[in-house]
Amino acid sequence: MSDIDALPEFQAVCKLPFGWVAVATDGEAVNEIRIVQQRPASPASGTSLANKVCKALQHWFAGGDWPSDIPVNPAGTDYQKKVWRALQEISCGETRTYGELAGQLGSAPRAVGGACRRNPIPLLIPCHRVVAANGDGGFAGHTEGHWLDVKRWLLSHE
Repeated sequence: MSDIDALPEFQAVCKLPFGWVAVATDGEAVNEIRIVQQRPASPASGTSLANKVCKALQHWFAGGDWPSDIPVNPAGTDYQKKVWRALQEISCGETRTYGELAGQLGSAPRAVGGACRRNPIPLLIPCHRVVAANGDGGFAGHTEGHWLDVKRWLLSHE
């Protein structure tokens, strides 16, 4: 999630309180969101959906409603998509442990963690709302440093 060079095409970039977000869509749904620490180059052209995502996220970070009406279409395995759909059912301001989510899905906590780590659309598919039973857990495949600070910031904001 942090390497903007690995994102082949994105249509919008916006500043959020903890860094920058680059948005990739297929015109009908969001396919990928990248959170990066440094401002990436501006995209050559934007789509109305990508621009809507940036505006909706900025509105939410300014105290507005959670942007729950934005269509997403993440690439992943059937299992990952099952986990990501379950993440979207966790309301803003709530959390679940990896174990609770695994129990709900008839799975294992590590498998849920793996799907969260591979989530291509963080924020809109809110993997930050899944925490370890004994602490924060991880975010963006990291368990310390800037990314964990972002997760804590998001949970505090909600």
